[in-house]
Amino acid sequence: MAKKDAGTTRGLIYKRILLKLSGEVLSGSREYGISYDVMCSIAQDIRCIYDLGCEIGIVIGGGNIFRGVSENAQGMDRVSADYMGMLATVINSLALQDYLEKRGVPTRVLSAIEMRQVAEPFIRRRATRHLEKGRVVIFAAGTGNPFFSSDTAAALRATEINAEVILKGTKVDGVYDQDPLRNPKAKKFDSISYREVLAKNLKVMDLTAITLCLDNNLPIIVFNLTKPGNIGKAVTGEKIGTHIRG
Repeated sequence: MAKKDAGTTRGLIYKRILLKLSGEVLSGSREYGISYDVMCSIAQDIRCIYDLGCEIGIVIGGGNIFRGVSENAQGMDRVSADYMGMLATVINSLALQDYLEKRGVPTRVLSAIEMRQVAEPFIRRRATRHLEKGRVVIFAAGTGNPFFSSDTAAALRATEINAEVILKGTKVDGVYDQDPLRNPKAKKFDSISYREVLAKNLKVMDLTAITLCLDNNLPIIVFNLTKPGNIGKAVTGEKIGTHIRG
């Protein structure tokens, strides 16, 4: 598919984004696996911003299948557990690719762990070229190294492709001073600085990811991924979620 004309980027505040999807969201109401309805909704939302001309990189977590720091990994060697979590992100990436391509969105999966039968190896220049050609790029297998989360992978890949923002889709509608699912009186922040996130030890993203965004002045928007249309609202500048910036 040919690259979209630059004139199709109507209404966009951000031309190139990195979308970070929480693996836990993909399971929907189930405790494990991939929800058909959730994936259809996410794929449709991505299709909508793709049609506006947005260049889209995606990093997906693997928490709906396996996380290296989960209870299921207790007693396991941390390195082995983390690699299992990376492979879980590959499964999610291939699933999202299928959902997107069935909606006419050309997609490439680039893996930090080489597995040529199912994904291209991650090469920064190749990823950028795919984006320029109008393809959605899904970055799988985290950073390819243990001890780093998918949040850190998102911050790293966003920096490498010169994304203008990280959109972090979660189950909640922003950043709170406490867990809003446990405390209904938790206070939501409309905007907050990186340093405040670090000082308050807010569990938005891990400290490595936040620090990387701080060092590269890369803004983050945290929003509720489960509500259809929210991705589009974020890229077109509507007030949504929590904005994290310097």
